[in-house]
Amino acid sequence: MSEPGYSKEQLEAAVERLSEPERFREAEQIVASVAPELQSVLVTALGSGGWFGESHQSETLKAATMPDQDQRLTAIRALLTEETHMGMMVGVAVGWALSQELDRQATTASEQGED
Repeated sequence: MSEPGYSKEQLEAAVERLSEPERFREAEQIVASVAPELQSVLVTALGSGGWFGESHQSETLKAATMPDQDQRLTAIRALLTEETHMGMMVGVAVGWALSQELDRQATTASEQGED
């Protein structure tokens, strides 16, 4: 895998710009237009990474069947938090790969003299 073409400072500035409500709204609209296709890519990436395999099923069952209600709620919340974080990280990776693919397509089109 090649090194990213962005410095740490560039990435931090871009993330900061995304925190502007209008900037993020635009990104949401773009993503929503292809959400089913992206969701399929995300599910495949999570599945192939083993995130929802046998160990996940085991942890889910363990959390759901804890006899103590407080422990059960704590375990389920922890599992949901972990799943959310993993989904977000894989989602960002999918977005990054999509961006790189779009950049490659734009470069190829530019080199071939297309608009």
